[in-house]
Amino acid sequence: MSLFKTILNTIPRPLLIKASYLVRPIIAFFLKGDKFTDPIDGKSFRKFLPYGYGKQRENALSPSTLSLERHRLMWLFLNDETNFFTSTKKLKTLHIAPEQCFLDIFRKQKNLDYITSDLESPIADVKADICDLPFKENEFDVVFCNHVLEHIPDDTKAMQELFRVLKKGGFGIFQIPQDLSRTTTFEDDSITDKQERARIFGQYDHVRVYGQDYFDKLRAIGFTVDEIDYTKKIAPEKLERFCLMQGEILPVCYKK
Repeated sequence: MSLFKTILNTIPRPLLIKASYLVRPIIAFFLKGDKFTDPIDGKSFRKFLPYGYGKQRENALSPSTLSLERHRLMWLFLNDETNFFTSTKKLKTLHIAPEQCFLDIFRKQKNLDYITSDLESPIADVKADICDLPFKENEFDVVFCNHVLEHIPDDTKAMQELFRVLKKGGFGIFQIPQDLSRTTTFEDDSITDKQERARIFGQYDHVRVYGQDYFDKLRAIGFTVDEIDYTKKIAPEKLERFCLMQGEILPVCYKK
């Protein structure tokens, strides 16, 4: 477990992404089993990998798709509650900081006009700053931006850009690490030590810990926000088999 923690905290993210394409098939082969299943690709394993920059979570990272709990939850929601996979109308979709577990699948979907964007990711189509996106107003039917805003000093500007490029009638999912025991979001620019940042913010490159007010901040930008605890709709045995995090909230945002 300490090896995974060391790797996460010392190797830059772009290099981790590149290396994972080589290592993933080997790990998946050695962990084959039938205790846990990744709903994204349907493959099963005797265990998932631990994950976390600080305290590590057991059975968090799928060996096959490299999905985490939040990715598997979003996949189930999109599949069961939306027309994202079945729409007969082509959905123009923007994916900020695209996750590997979704990338190839979404690219192959014939009902999507799929564009990815990030400032540093080696797998993104368009290199761009989320605070200054090179896209037109009301351009996208769907926007995904997951576990990005906690890295952005001016998250208000980033949210405004997400709102600007989303079409009226479109929806977005903007997941963040969130401490629901906090009423208000906490940030402190004076904390610069990486270890101290990791201890307080959960990761060395995070700039805040979002509280319950995250949803209201999105509403202040103009979004209509549904705070969805989708784990309540999933049977307990599936929560365990899919290695989901009970009580995790999906912020599903609409532009009306």
